Amino acid sequence: MPLPHPPGSPDPAGRRVRRTLLRGAPVAPSVILLLLFLAGPIAYCVYYAFTDMQLTGSSTTHFVGLDNFTKAFRDPDFLNAVVLTLVFTIVSSILGQNVLGLSLAALMRKASRRVRTVTSTVVIISWVLPEVVAAYLLYVFFRKEGELNAILGFLHLPQQNWLYTLPIIAVSLANVWRGTAFSMLVYSAALQEIPNDISEAAEVDGAGRWQRLWHITLPMIRRSIGTNLMLNTLQTLSVFGLIYVMTRGGPGNKSQTLPLYMYEQAFQNSLIGYGTAVALMLLAVGALFSVLYLRLLKTEV
Repeated sequence: MPLPHPPGSPDPAGRRVRRTLLRGAPVAPSVILLLLFLAGPIAYCVYYAFTDMQLTGSSTTHFVGLDNFTKAFRDPDFLNAVVLTLVFTIVSSILGQNVLGLSLAALMRKASRRVRTVTSTVVIISWVLPEVVAAYLLYVFFRKEGELNAILGFLHLPQQNWLYTLPIIAVSLANVWRGTAFSMLVYSAALQEIPNDISEAAEVDGAGRWQRLWHITLPMIRRSIGTNLMLNTLQTLSVFGLIYVMTRGGPGNKSQTLPLYMYEQAFQNSLIGYGTAVALMLLAVGALFSVLYLRLLKTEV
C-alpha cells in the first residue's frame, strides 16, 4: 500500500503533470488548428454521410443510416467510377509516375550536367504549372485536331480522337506528364545515397545492369519507393481539376472517377448526404492504400 503524501512536500504526480503540460505547450496551437480544420470537418462529413441532406428541395435533414452506402453499391455509375479510379491510379501513379520518375533519375545520374539541367527544367515546369493550365494544354494535345494526331499523321500512323475513344488513358497519361517530376526528384535524392563502391563491386563480380538494379538499387531505395508510392497514390486519388477540364468525366461516364462522381451527386444533383458518403468511401480507399504502403515500409527485404 503506497504511503500517504506528506503535507508540505512537493507532489511528484503534480510535477509530472506540469512538466507534461510545459512540454506540450509549443505544439498546442498546431493541435488546436488540426482539430478545427482537419478533425472537425472530417467529423462533420462523417455525420452528413448518414443523412439525406440536400442543397435544394427538402429543408429538413433526416438520419438514414447506411442507406447512402447501400445506394452507392447498387448504382452502376458508382461501380464504374470505382473501376476507373483504380485504373487511373494504377496507370498514372503506381506504374507511370514511379517507373518514369525512377528511369529519369537513373538516366540523369549518368548524364552530363547540361543534359541534367535541360531535362530537370522541362520536367519540373510541367509540375509547377497550375493544374487548370496544364489540363488545357493537354486537352489541346490529345484532341482530334491536336499535336498528338499531327505527330502520328507525320509518321503515317493511325490517328483517333483520344478524348473520345480512350479518355481514361488520355487523362492518365496527362497525369503522368504532370506528376513525374516529384517522383524524379525523390528518386534522384535516393540514388545519390547509394555508394558507388557497391555497384562497382557487383559489376566486377559479373552482375549485369538488371541484376544490379533488382538486387542492389531497388532494395537500397525501398523506403523512398514506399514513401513516393504513398504520396503519389493519395494525390492521384484526389485529382479533379485535370480530368474535369479535359473531359468532364465523359464522354458519358468513360472517365468519371470518384471525385467527379462525388461532385456530380453533391453539387449537380444536390444530394449532399449521398455525395458526402462517396467522399467518405474515397477517404477509406486512401487510408487502405496508406496502410498497405506503411506495411511495405516496415517489411524487411
